Amino acid sequence: MNPGYAGRTELPDNLKALFRPVTMIVPDLLQICEIMLFSEGFEEARVLAKKMTTLYSLAREQLSKQYHYDFGLRALKSVLVMAGSLKREYADMTEELVLMRSLRDSNLPKFVYDDVPLFKGLIDDLFPGLDCPRVAYPELKNATEAVLEEDVMHHDLDDIFQLQVDKVIQLYEVMLVRHTTMVVGPTGGGKTVVINALARASKPAFNRNVKVFTLNPKAQTVKELYGVMDPATREWQNGVLSKLFRECNQPLPPGRENEMRWIVFDGDVDAVWVEDMNSVMDDNKLLTLPNGTRTRLEDHCKILVEVFDLQYASPATISRCGMTYVDPKNLRYRPFFWRWTELRRRGQHPQPSSALGSVDGGAGAGSKKKGAANGGGPRPTEAENLMQLFDKYVDKLISYVLEGDLGDGTGDMEDTIGLVVPMTDLSMVK
Repeated sequence: MNPGYAGRTELPDNLKALFRPVTMIVPDLLQICEIMLFSEGFEEARVLAKKMTTLYSLAREQLSKQYHYDFGLRALKSVLVMAGSLKREYADMTEELVLMRSLRDSNLPKFVYDDVPLFKGLIDDLFPGLDCPRVAYPELKNATEAVLEEDVMHHDLDDIFQLQVDKVIQLYEVMLVRHTTMVVGPTGGGKTVVINALARASKPAFNRNVKVFTLNPKAQTVKELYGVMDPATREWQNGVLSKLFRECNQPLPPGRENEMRWIVFDGDVDAVWVEDMNSVMDDNKLLTLPNGTRTRLEDHCKILVEVFDLQYASPATISRCGMTYVDPKNLRYRPFFWRWTELRRRGQHPQPSSALGSVDGGAGAGSKKKGAANGGGPRPTEAENLMQLFDKYVDKLISYVLEGDLGDGTGDMEDTIGLVVPMTDLSMVK
């Protein structure tokens, strides 16, 4: 119970009379940061603590206001723990470089597209002249590319494809330091693809067999989710989540020690159902049910939340979770269209075009003769024609509708067309 707090019960007056009000103060982040850095073995803790708290205060003031941003004490603590583990792992690296790398790698995954260059600028100002490449994870990178290739998602825009692969690696890095992770972003950014790609790539990359259990927390009532106790008979009835949570956290059987289990909540986050998960999301890792049963979240079990935004989540929930933001501005709509044309091509032509062309007397030879009769060269396929039409018309049309760009190369703009039903660029392409 917490008075005036979303998702909590108000204290009754007769109970409130038994307590006295207590004044709370804002924690001294600088002092806490300095002490934790000293405890992790940093000798220049005083200077680094000042830089770290300055970075967080500047980020809070200058970056855009997003529901999933959190620059509080819990976020600070997770960065400090990560910095301590990096210092022990890379003893030859300078302390300033270790902290800069921890701050960059733990914060970049949660920023929206427009805030990434701003945060990188703040890092460069506070740590001038330092440049540390990110951890490569070559096994995970290669496994992720193979998984996306298998699902016909390796499109022709390699820069955008590498951004999606990097987002999978970012999710992996966040899950290393947090046992509860939220994958946030509007529809069309590729949240489900990122989660499934990491789950499938974990087998060839790390020899981990990941099992994913997905449920929609808003598809049933809170009692059906967590369970309910009959007030007359005191009989306990398990809920969907309480049963799944207990089964996932059973000890791993012999011969399956490399198994990981992920519980994915695919649905809106609000205080009605997620407040009861707060004790699981923090360092206690305990799910407490109304019948008094306590189930611990084991190391082989992780919790993920796939959600559009965190508008209705409380700050207590947001601060407990690691964040990975998947922005549709990175992917946009062209890869979706490319995959559709590629699936059509593969459905119509099971064999590659080069193999078709090398068959004497087959369809490939016939197409070569027709191409030669029409002026030389093989005729373009349906997929190529569709992509040429797409590149010629779709970008300009969408820019005109959404931005008012006339597309004549002069940069002239006019008022955007009013939409009766607001639509994204991806919805228009579909």
